Amino acid sequence: MLRFCTTLAAAAALALTAAGSAHAACANADLMPGKANAAKVRHATLCLLNRQRRAHGEHKLVGSRRLRHAAARYARTMVRHRFFAHQAPTGSTPLSRIRHTHYLRGARFWTIGENLAWGTGVLATPRAIVRAWMHSPEHRANILNRSYREIGIGIARGAPVRAFAASPGATYATDFGYRG
Repeated sequence: MLRFCTTLAAAAALALTAAGSAHAACANADLMPGKANAAKVRHATLCLLNRQRRAHGEHKLVGSRRLRHAAARYARTMVRHRFFAHQAPTGSTPLSRIRHTHYLRGARFWTIGENLAWGTGVLATPRAIVRAWMHSPEHRANILNRSYREIGIGIARGAPVRAFAASPGATYATDFGYRG
């Protein structure tokens, strides 16, 4: 019984270390998004997402220019028009926005997903956003979905909610994809 408890305690300690280290070594993970550091913030977000995937036994995601275009445009649209939803007031959906970039052109089959988030102050950093996604079952499922191979990360300065418009913040959109 003692050996079982020791093994269980060691496994629990290892799991806590792996979970904590999933956020540990990504440069710029605590940067507040701004115009001058957009690429660094996107890279930090991708690093954090890939650390989560690796900690859960999944392959890393690679950036897609087309998915990034769809995600960035949508993040800016949400801030500009003060809404926060997967379907825009104009009726656009993740599928229609991704199709518009020609990401799916020539694909025999595909799968896509989208995560959205926004925050102000320290809650707008890549670390805070990824942490929030990992604590949401639906967002976590997208992040850890083994089908996805590519990602586009879009980050717009500002909050999509009028009450927080004057606060320093950021709105994130991530579009996940796989096409075969």
